Amino acid sequence: MTARSGYGTHPEVIAEVLAAIGDSAVVLSYEEDRAFAGVSLSRFGAVGSTRLDWNGAEVLERSTAFDGAELRSLVHDYGDERELAVVFWSNLAVPSVALDANTVAIHAATLLDCSPESWIYLADSGVLIEFQEGDGFTVGRVPD
Repeated sequence: MTARSGYGTHPEVIAEVLAAIGDSAVVLSYEEDRAFAGVSLSRFGAVGSTRLDWNGAEVLERSTAFDGAELRSLVHDYGDERELAVVFWSNLAVPSVALDANTVAIHAATLLDCSPESWIYLADSGVLIEFQEGDGFTVGRVPD
């Protein structure tokens, strides 16, 4: 199975998120996912299969908390509530979603419940928030 053919084949993983958020979220196509990844996630190296290599990147904050309240706080601290946010999951079978940052903050706990690893790209701010369950959050600027 290729990445393209496997992308988005398990939308049930985010069904609770989509039900809670409604029309405020847009499920991204494979092409849209890859375009947003190209200006965010893909600009980092990887450590293992699901962790970003932050060496050489401007790290703004690290937090050992790993709950919705902390994600809500980070989104408010580093993004504008109306800016576009893209949520990526650790498995391409789960489709990425685009929504405004305020909606990410409101539904932070539900978003984190979907996957043990996720990344939130705040498009206007050029900031990426990495979540690793059990480790917490890393917030940094996306390298050029």
